[in-house]
Amino acid sequence: MASPEYDSRGRRGKLAEELAAAYLAARGVVLLARNVRCRAGELDLVCRDGGCLVVVEVRQRSRRDFGGALASVTQRKQRRIIRATRFMLLTRPEWRQRALRFDVIGVQGALDREAEFAWVKDAFRAT
Repeated sequence: MASPEYDSRGRRGKLAEELAAAYLAARGVVLLARNVRCRAGELDLVCRDGGCLVVVEVRQRSRRDFGGALASVTQRKQRRIIRATRFMLLTRPEWRQRALRFDVIGVQGALDREAEFAWVKDAFRAT
């Protein structure tokens, strides 16, 4: 059974992902998949932006301490996202032909209409 803190954090994370997906949709980005899981990790959102396949990491923080939400995407986290993306592309050959981009969306503050979004396109690259 999950602890109350984890359960609350999990709910906040899911709500942040929903808000980020709506934010992207309002800007013409098409959601293809959500919470793609594999042994290497999980991809929050997989989208199409024009002809580009976009893997979006959603980070939520209620405060800006220590760099806020965007600063929490460390190199280690980036490597996990890249590994999970490689696995996803093995199982989704129809997506392999598109250019690939890794974006990060930081959701700051309360998870309501007052939430602030920071969208960093091409936040990091696979090498």
